[in-house]
Amino acid sequence: MSTPLEKLTITPLAKKGTSYEKLPDIPVMFNPEAYSISKSVKWETPSGSGGGSGPQSQSRLNAPIIAFGGGESRQLSLELFFDVTGPVERNGQRLTIADVRQETNRLVELTRIQRDEDQPRVCRIAWGKAPTQSDFPFTGVVTSLTQRFTQFSRDGKPVRANLTISFKEFLDPELDRRQTDPELTTHRVRSGETLSSIAAEVYRDPRRWRTIAAANHLDDPRRLPVGKTLLIPKIR
Repeated sequence: MSTPLEKLTITPLAKKGTSYEKLPDIPVMFNPEAYSISKSVKWETPSGSGGGSGPQSQSRLNAPIIAFGGGESRQLSLELFFDVTGPVERNGQRLTIADVRQETNRLVELTRIQRDEDQPRVCRIAWGKAPTQSDFPFTGVVTSLTQRFTQFSRDGKPVRANLTISFKEFLDPELDRRQTDPELTTHRVRSGETLSSIAAEVYRDPRRWRTIAAANHLDDPRRLPVGKTLLIPKIR
């Protein structure tokens, strides 16, 4: 049995207050032949640490002392190809599309502020199953989009396009804090669990469920979506 083709998907996330809601996926027409991902890390020379320009500051060191200055966001760049010169497969149906912009405009929308939202949408880009802490899934915002139309119908409509789209990594501040703060941990909700059962598991005291509810700003602690990641504060 052949392995089914995994399509790269781009999932817009609509901002709802302090959280983000998943919208329908945008599958690419063809998987990219290559992608690039980069990350910069800052290292700086502290003042008075031997990094000055005077001869005395440099004479005893082969190189200036440097200190970690913070991590930069990762950058993901995709080269995507769109072609509607023939029928397009969509949800098991073969569709005829006269203008390739009907497909590419869904990505253009990711660069625009949406109604009732104060920013363009955050996106989650996924492609198959990647190792933990790998490139995918990648959550980011569009920083640049270039469309190059390469073939046209007789009435002037573009039918082929090459898109270069770049994303800058977007970190949910609360999620990033959970992952880097040694005083915090997380728990992914399993089927049948309640806040009381989770509190009994992590605190050995089911009465501590209110601590978890407060940390996660839960309006209805009786309803826990399966798969939701909860912040579990450490208690002393």
